[in-house]
Formats: sequence, C-alpha cells, structure tokens
Amino acid sequence: MPDSAPAPADGTVRRFGRVRNFRLPAIVATVVFPFTGVVALVHSLRSSRRTAAGDIEGGRLAGARARDWCWYSLGYGLFVYFIGFVVLLFTIRDAALIKVYFDDVMFDGSAWRSLLKGFWINIQVFLWAEVIVLPWALLVAVVRQLPGRACAPIRWVAIAYCDSFRALPAILAIFIINYGFQEARLPLLENLSSKQYAILALVLVYGAYVSEVYRAGIESIHPSQVAAARSLGLSYGQTMRHVVIPPAVRRMTPALMNDFIGLQKDTALLSTIGVLELLSRARFLNNSQATFTGYTMAAMLFFALTIPLTRMVDYLQRRAARVDQAPGDEDDLAIAMPLQPVG
Repeated sequence: MPDSAPAPADGTVRRFGRVRNFRLPAIVATVVFPFTGVVALVHSLRSSRRTAAGDIEGGRLAGARARDWCWYSLGYGLFVYFIGFVVLLFTIRDAALIKVYFDDVMFDGSAWRSLLKGFWINIQVFLWAEVIVLPWALLVAVVRQLPGRACAPIRWVAIAYCDSFRALPAILAIFIINYGFQEARLPLLENLSSKQYAILALVLVYGAYVSEVYRAGIESIHPSQVAAARSLGLSYGQTMRHVVIPPAVRRMTPALMNDFIGLQKDTALLSTIGVLELLSRARFLNNSQATFTGYTMAAMLFFALTIPLTRMVDYLQRRAARVDQAPGDEDDLAIAMPLQPVG
C-alpha cells in the first residue's frame, strides 16, 4: 500500500477546497446593521482562528455561520431601516401626512356608506367582465390554435384582435367604445349605459391578455399527449376538451388570477366617463369636505378586496408547484380520460 502524502510542515491537515470566512461581508454587515453584523464578524474571526489551528471542519462551520448572520443582517437591517423611514415620513413636520390622509372624515359613517355604494358598482363591473372574459378569451385562444391553411384567415383575425387590444391602453379603449358607440348609435348597442360600455371595453382589453395566458397554457401540454389522444381516434375538438384544456387550465390558474386582480383595479377607470363608482364618490367627498381622506378610504376598500386575492394567487402558485413536483403528475393521466365514454 503506497505511503500517504507527507503532512505540511506546520502540522495542519490538507483538505480539498479552501475555507471561506466571509470577512468582508461581515465587516460590511457590522457597519450597516451592527446588531447582527457583530455576530457575523465574531463567527468570521472564529473561522480564521480555527482554520489557522488546523481545524478545517470547524473553520468551515464557523464560516457558514458568519455567512448566515450576514444574510440576517441584510434581511433584518433592510426591514428595520424601511420601518424607520416610514415612521419618519409620517411624523416629520408635525405629522403632516397623517393629518392629510387620516382626518376626521375617516370616522364619518355617511361617507363610508356613500363610498360602499360606489364600490359595489366596481364589484359588479369586475364580476360581469370576468364572467364574460373567461369564455371569450378561451375561444380566441382556441381559434389561434386551429390547424391547417383553411383556418389561416380566422387565425389572422384572432392575432390582429390580440395585438390591437394589447397595444391599446385600457382607459383609451373605454373612451373609444363609450363615446364612439354613443355617438354612432349602433343597433342593439345604442341603449347601453356608460357602465355597460365600460364592461364591453374591459372585456375586449382583458380578453386579449387572458387569451395569451390560455394559449401559453395550451402550448405547455406536451405534444405527445395530443398525439396519443389522436391515435385513439379522438377528434381535434375532443382532444382539446378532454386532454389539453383541463390540465392547461390548472397550470394557468395563478396567471389568470393575476390578470383578474388587474381587472378589478382597472374598474376605477369608470370614473373618467362619469360613472359614480368608488373613485368618483371619493373625489366628490374630497371636494365637499375640503379633505384628501376620501382617496385614503377608497384605497382601503381596494386593499380589502385585492390583498386577499393576491394571497390566493400565492397559494395557488405553491399548490401548482407541489402538483408539478409530485410523482405521478395528474397531467400524465389526462390521456386516459378519453378512454371513458364521451357524452
């Protein structure tokens, strides 16, 4: 058996790799946020001493702890400085911002009742637009996926629609449809209200965006599943209905929820065409009471609806990630569905 390599003259044992003590990050952390930075620096110095004494494993362990405490300094330091900045912002000049945003109107029950009536209009517009956008965008996405040269003209129409309304700001679409259709007095549309014209405009704008989400979800399904379904004798429509669309919808649910959060916020644009929704009533409240608190109250109502939806999106994204990583992904079973009788 060959002799091992001779030990270094200083008696230390050589190991592969070098020991990192994170000295510079620890010093920076100590300067920026000393409460945790000092701990990082202590572990960094300990790592250097143990490495110099030949305790390589101990030096690496202390270096890892120094690295962790550097990250603690970054995370907690930024958080503390952010909180301090917010507190300073609202307390300087004799708490001027608090007086502007949170005056006595905040406790006026009649003001809240007026704003809630306007907010109910926002919710109605959001719900109606969402119910219409879902099937409309799916139809546009399916049309864009139609195969063959014979379907090329209708595909071009769908592409032109998506490109046009994705390039158009929502507020401009509302102006064009509301004022233009009212002026043109088109049959079947001349008796619509401004709120209904706004719903139509939002459906057209968000239908273009959501159709792209649908299309991305449809294209994420592996072509082998489509080929397997077609080899079993399913038509194109049956393949889309039973094999492609169900798993695609599961995958794109978080993205759809994000779009609908944007749709819910864009309902405030109705104030620009004279609809007495939340933002319009907040403006009237500010003008009548000589205050700015009406906007704060409107923002609180939007927070109450939007933040729970945002947290739901995060939950759906985590659940989708777990499903994708789980063995025996249910998407792999999708091609078995057509084997059942198709009604």
